[in-house]
Amino acid sequence: MGKVYVFDHPLIQHKLSYIRDKNTGTKEFRELVDEVAMLMAYEITREMPLEEVVIETPVTTCKTNVISGKKLGLVPILRAGLGMVDGMLKLIPAAKVGHVGLYRDPETLEPVEYYVKLPSDIQDRELIVIDPMLATGGSAAAAITALKKRGALNLKLMCLIAAPEGIERLQQAHPDIDLYVAAVDEQLNDHGYIVPGLGDAGDRLFGTK
Repeated sequence: MGKVYVFDHPLIQHKLSYIRDKNTGTKEFRELVDEVAMLMAYEITREMPLEEVVIETPVTTCKTNVISGKKLGLVPILRAGLGMVDGMLKLIPAAKVGHVGLYRDPETLEPVEYYVKLPSDIQDRELIVIDPMLATGGSAAAAITALKKRGALNLKLMCLIAAPEGIERLQQAHPDIDLYVAAVDEQLNDHGYIVPGLGDAGDRLFGTK
């Protein structure tokens, strides 16, 4: 079963408090999400393998470590996932970025794929799927299914906030996927919003209603 990692770093938790606050405006909300995504990228890449190389400093030659040829890919789920990409790219600028677009069918309430654009070598990349909220888990599970169908072999999911219901659905649909979050909240309400959550991440990022 996939593991759930909660990033308890003080800076992440501090900034998440302001992200949750209903009085935080669009500009500040966007900046905070960007900053938290960068901090989470720092944590999620902790286990990347290193290899030893020899370089020349201004003083002498020395042995030192660099990341061992690991190819990374970032795959935001449209549209809210876009708000976390730039922050991650500040730390891992060589990562390729794909996109998965889903909408919810108004009758079945199930996610429907409408757009998928991915790097051509996704089977060789460690992919980090990004969505600020893991609520029902439907969109994340569908996005991961779409990536697996196209050859992705190494996947992680990164969210700001998850609900227990979303975690359960993800683990049922994809028991091989590890989840990385800043917080696990109490529950979903009758409208499918995470409680206490932060509201609608897409609307707050892009100033829509």
